[in-house]
Amino acid sequence: MHTNHHSTIQIDQLDQQILRVLTQDARTPYAEMAKNFGVSPGTIHVRVEKMRQSGVIEGTKIRINERKLGYDVCCFIGIILKSAKDYEAVIAKLKQFDEVVEAYYTTGNYSIFLKVMTHTIEELHRVLATKIQLIDEIQSTETLISMQNPILRDIKP
Repeated sequence: MHTNHHSTIQIDQLDQQILRVLTQDARTPYAEMAKNFGVSPGTIHVRVEKMRQSGVIEGTKIRINERKLGYDVCCFIGIILKSAKDYEAVIAKLKQFDEVVEAYYTTGNYSIFLKVMTHTIEELHRVLATKIQLIDEIQSTETLISMQNPILRDIKP
């Protein structure tokens, strides 16, 4: 089981402002931030480096618009395992399916909660029938198809 017990890093107001700008646009020049926050570009550089070293900033990613690539079906799948001990084995199998983009180990009705992206409903059906539901250790699944994603954002630092 993978649990997140990292030590919490304290950040001040300047770090917070830097993070808010970078989460909006990771390419924002340090000089521009420095001018807006009334500090030197060197200060911004030092702060960003410090947040990288401490693991607050874990890299820079581009955001892909899945819809533009034809991924029109987003769904969530709740999985009930035959036995809790099968968790690791099931996760290992699910990792092999590109359509599974997120997985969570959860409390409640389901042991595992997945986010799956496909191009079409037919493709989703194929993923369920020929991949996910063929995993022996899975007792049952429930699929919830997303109609809309009205809120999608990063946490506000």
